[in-house]
Order: sequence, then structure tokens, then C-alpha cells
Amino acid sequence: MAETDIDVTAPLTPGESSSRLRFSVLDLAPIVQGSDAGTALANTIPLAQHVERLGYTRYWVAEHHNMQGIASSATAVVIGHVAAATNHIRVGSGGIMLPNHAPLVIAEQFGTLASLYPGRIDLGLGRAPGTDQQTAYALRRTLNSAVDSFPQDIRELQFFLGPRQENQKVHAIPGMNTNVPIWILGSSLYGAQVAAMYGLPFGFASHFAPAMMNEAVSIYREKFRPSEQLDRPYVMLGYNACAADTMEEANFLRTSGLQSFLRMRTGRPSQLPPPVKDFEATLDPASRNVLRTARAASVVGDRQVVLDGMQEFVSETQADELIVVCQIYDFQKRLRSYEIVADAAKEVTRVYSTEAA
Repeated sequence: MAETDIDVTAPLTPGESSSRLRFSVLDLAPIVQGSDAGTALANTIPLAQHVERLGYTRYWVAEHHNMQGIASSATAVVIGHVAAATNHIRVGSGGIMLPNHAPLVIAEQFGTLASLYPGRIDLGLGRAPGTDQQTAYALRRTLNSAVDSFPQDIRELQFFLGPRQENQKVHAIPGMNTNVPIWILGSSLYGAQVAAMYGLPFGFASHFAPAMMNEAVSIYREKFRPSEQLDRPYVMLGYNACAADTMEEANFLRTSGLQSFLRMRTGRPSQLPPPVKDFEATLDPASRNVLRTARAASVVGDRQVVLDGMQEFVSETQADELIVVCQIYDFQKRLRSYEIVADAAKEVTRVYSTEAA
């Protein structure tokens, strides 16, 4: 496996050139049918090591709860697990659902990670519960104004991760002065507005909710205010990719993700199912329409199709970074998919860098 020339760097910092396109990985730690959470978590290590060798910028895992097919609920624990087994790839959360937690707790968790793996930890934050209402109550014990306090909670978290202040009584130890990079994540216009107001990098969940992507990115870029962390807008977009050596195989493998997405949208979440032939032919018109809306930020195919799809998507969105999701049942096929994406990304990066120069 040859390494790509994708830059392995932190988010843009004040004064840094924005002419470099980055590719990253969002691993949902899928629990596939017939397997278990232990196997899903064990697979994060060879996958992270694989994409690190391929040159991806960062490896993120997401906080979800009461989901039969996702093993990354204890997100900070999984991040430490992955960071310990890798060397330089950035590892982080895509994201931590901040209303589920006290900011001090997150500051201590990510301050600990940053102390163990300095310069490699990212903290992506969302305001959704990452679950259903009943589970959200079990997590928080109260839902009163937890979501509404999201902007204030971000400020409090930044305070605990920043330098000691005069007369400060409560400190995050570890955490204080680690200045872990914070990202705002979202699937609506709200996250874009918060990220712009606070001058933070913005990640949009276009891989599962692309409807508001263009409007959210536009609002973020128009309203962005420079900050100590970032002096210009920085946009990361979620992107589904199912790559294989042939179109036929890629379309077959993609049916696992389509089945999972459809079950989630219809309130029947499950473990990641095996692929099936002619899956869409069995669907009613309403189900086909649900899947159609999810394809705006997706590509399925061989290397050339993946290259063309990513190039078109980047050209249309002017994204600074794509974070790639490969929901594939067979783990070896998932490794191969990320390999093909990385190979295609070399050309996309070259073209983007030339156009931006």
C-alpha cells in the first residue's frame, strides 16, 4: 500500500494557507449482524492504522446511544484506544453530544487525551442527543434547557481548556491550557451559526442529512468571525463512499449502508446487515425517495467513478475537507474501499491545489 500525499495536519490556524484539501475518516464502529461490539471495537485498530498509512488527516468516532449497530457510545474511551495504537493521525470526536455532559467532564476527558497524545486530539461538538428522547433522559436525568445552553456550554468548555485565569476556582486537571481544537458539528443551520459566531471550524453531517448542506455552509462562510483558533472559515463535509474494484461489487456492497439508513429513518435501527442483490428493486416508492435524498453527498463505484464523484462534490461545495464514511459489512472490503478512496483523493487533491494556487 503506497502512502498518499494528503497532508496530515491540524485544522487551519491563523495565517496558514487554505489551498490544501484534506481527507479524513468517520468510523461509526459498526456492529454487523452476526457479530458483537467487541469485534467492532477491535476493528477500529487495524482500520485506523490502515488509513494512517494511507495518509488520511484524522480518524473520528461518534457518540451514539442505544443504537444496536454502533459501538462508540463511550467516545473518549474509543479515542484513547485508537490513539494508543497509531502514531501521527489526528484522533477525535465526530462528535461529542455536549448537552449530554457537563463541560468540565469533557474538558477533563479530552484534556487527559491531549496530555497522553499531545497535538493529535480533536474535539468535535454537537448539540443533538445522539439518541431518542427516552435514552436522552436516561443520560441527562433532565432535558430542561440542556440543548438551549449549547453556546454557553461551548464557552465554558473553552474556558476549562484554556489558560488559568485570575481568581479561577475550578480547574480541569488535566485539561487546563491544553487548548484542544474545538469543532462545531451539525445537520441544520443552527450549528453553522454557532460555528460562525465563535470562529470555529464547521463540520456538516451531509453524509446522512444533506438537505440543508449548501445553505448551512453559505451562512457559516458569510457570518464567520475570526477567532484565536481560526482566522477564516473552514468547512468539513461528511461524505459516503463505497468503493470497490468493479461497479458491480461497489453497488452490491453499498446495499448494507442503504438498508441501515432506511431502517434508521423509519425508526427501526439495527446492526449493519449483509449486502443483498437487487435491494432497491424490492422497495416501495416512498422508501426509494428516502434513499434518493441521502445521495447528494455519496459516491458508489470503482476508482474512476469515485474520483469523478469526489471531484465534482468538492468543486461544487469548495469544501476544505471531506470526512469519509464507508458503511460496508465485510471488514476487508471496508479496508479496500478506504484504500481506493485514498488513491483517488491524490488526484482530487492535486487538482484542487492547482486551482487554489
